[in-house]
Amino acid sequence: MLLHELVAATREVAATSSRLKKVAALAEALRALDGAEIGPAIGFLTASPRQGRIGVGWRGLTGLAVAHTDAPSLTVLDVDAALDRIAATAGAGSVDARRQALIALAQRATAEEWDFVSRVILGELRTGALEGVLLDAIAKASDRPIAAVRRAAMLSGDLGETARIALGGSLDDLESVGLRVGRPVMPMLASTAGSAAEALATLGREASVEYKLDGARIQVHFDRARPEGDDVHVYTRSLAEVTHRVPELAAAVRALPVERVILDGETLSLDEDGGPRAFQDTMARFGSETAAAIVLRPWFFDILHVDGRDLIDEPLSARLEILERVVGPLRMPGIVTADAERAEQFSREALAAGHEGVMVKDISSPYAAGRRGKSWLKVKPVLTFDLVVLAVEWGSGRRTGMLSNLHLGARDPDGAFGDPGGFVMVGKTFKGLTDATLRWQTEHFPTIETHRSAYAVHVRPETVVEIAIDGVQRSSRYPGGVALRFARVKAYRPDKDASEADTIETLRALLRG
Repeated sequence: MLLHELVAATREVAATSSRLKKVAALAEALRALDGAEIGPAIGFLTASPRQGRIGVGWRGLTGLAVAHTDAPSLTVLDVDAALDRIAATAGAGSVDARRQALIALAQRATAEEWDFVSRVILGELRTGALEGVLLDAIAKASDRPIAAVRRAAMLSGDLGETARIALGGSLDDLESVGLRVGRPVMPMLASTAGSAAEALATLGREASVEYKLDGARIQVHFDRARPEGDDVHVYTRSLAEVTHRVPELAAAVRALPVERVILDGETLSLDEDGGPRAFQDTMARFGSETAAAIVLRPWFFDILHVDGRDLIDEPLSARLEILERVVGPLRMPGIVTADAERAEQFSREALAAGHEGVMVKDISSPYAAGRRGKSWLKVKPVLTFDLVVLAVEWGSGRRTGMLSNLHLGARDPDGAFGDPGGFVMVGKTFKGLTDATLRWQTEHFPTIETHRSAYAVHVRPETVVEIAIDGVQRSSRYPGGVALRFARVKAYRPDKDASEADTIETLRALLRG
């Protein structure tokens, strides 16, 4: 398949809000793929190329000055092979070698194709081709039951491999995909609820109420029959393997009274008083080879397999009973209750212990990947702050031609990080914007424009917007030393003056909280 055909499909997907139309466009593109193209194409569509990170960042891509071709000729496999070569480049002179390989690829691409490839490399495709939509498209393109496709994707942990089997194999091949110790499984995810009591009411029955840690999701596979060093595999939420960076987690699992097991859980680091450290401290262990001084501790909340017995189709109540026997003190703190007040009390206890909130889970539910249904509900307080818009970036995809991504600033009254009375950038967001809000932004911000850069319209700092966040983290990128986590727009506040915006010190205090 020519790359421009895949790009055209993503353009069609981005241009519509209809899930059915997205699925139809993707299914048509999937049907046109040859066997070897399926895996790479799925990686491109999810902005998760099979090569993973290839050592190229935003500056390396935007700093290229090349003349693109006008006639599309690149194929999906051409791009996949180029990414292979770039990812394999290492050692002395590798920076220049990667740059030359990027230039060669960019010169063979049209401007639109290069924009697509760049966003794939950066993991910022934003077409609306989420995994759930792609699963539906794979089912439609292959004429296979969606339940069979979803289950194969969950158990293989590989959307590309699932598509290859569905499109090129039989239904029996698809249904034969099973749970295997050592092969990561797509994690079960949660929807949200406003409170523990609300979550219980949604489930309508007794539920497991568990701590929700501000840590990193882990999935651990252990097979004692393998030689040490290959007996434990630790995977992140995205199914990236990090075993070599977390030896203390491997050691904790080796000490369990089992021969083979798959566990789902979270890990975080603790301070000297036994309280949770900042999320960033935990994540440092997954992104660095030199953060071994930060010791991680695992908590497990589910068990998918034990000693030859698959558990994913058994109810959570049965899995929790087995989990308790297997992991003992490593089990996530939790209770089983149908009492709303007891659930709320436990939620308050979780917050008092420094954790994010609670998970409320239907104890009759099997283990299933994705946010389908309401079997798992997460409850955590939402923080809101009034911030000021400093600049707005032009959108892409279906937002092309509209001002979309907001640069957000907090007030710096004392000038601790800049000019007294000025504003300090603390993050960006394009989340929570309705079509009406996008149209308003596109009309409004040019009226208060101060200047333009290549990607953004910079504006007078006078527009106040209410932003919801899950918290903050330390940042060396922003001068205030703090960055927003999971920021999204709640509403613009024309009733407020910029002088009423929250301060950088208010946000920094969350780091100490």
